[in-house]
Amino acid sequence: MKHDKQVTLAITGASGAPYALTLLQSLVNADYQVYVLISSAAKVVFATEENVKIPGRPEDAAAFFTEHCGAKPDQIKVFGKEEWFSPVASGSAAPAKMVVCPCSTGTLSAISIGASDNLIERAADVVLKERGQLILVPREMPLSSIHLENMLKLSQMGATIMPAAPGFYHNPKTIDDLVDFVVARILDHLGIEQSLVARWGYQSSKHSED
Repeated sequence: MKHDKQVTLAITGASGAPYALTLLQSLVNADYQVYVLISSAAKVVFATEENVKIPGRPEDAAAFFTEHCGAKPDQIKVFGKEEWFSPVASGSAAPAKMVVCPCSTGTLSAISIGASDNLIERAADVVLKERGQLILVPREMPLSSIHLENMLKLSQMGATIMPAAPGFYHNPKTIDDLVDFVVARILDHLGIEQSLVARWGYQSSKHSED
């Protein structure tokens, strides 16, 4: 698969498992190869919010996501938190685009200081140092001065901060509609065509018959 059709998706322990699942499905539908990094805390969130148990072994987790999304073989690859020889750990092989969705404030902090204590943090560090595209989707409220300072610092480094804050101008009827709004904005920033929610001023194909 072409390098420009690859995205790293990191899923951390903030609330927002539906965002991650919908984004992963959308990337698969767009024929992207997705390198998935998922923290232990994120697996707890998935069990709580989606009643889904993500397998512990990366190979088993990849099989689970592949079946869930109807992905092609090897389209979704999952790496463990200490797989330092994975493509995402090196600027010579990592995708130029990475999304952390949802992004916990702990992960936000670690990325802002270049901690690189696990593969998620290292992958984000790689994207920043290689001047790639890093999108962070924090889901927290209220925000402390520490959180805001970390967001400002990362924004100044070139990262895009996209809080999971859905709008309502598309007249959402369901929770899925709210999730779609956030995922649509992420896809827009990645430059990936999407039909989840129309851009402002355009009629949404999804709601055109409402």
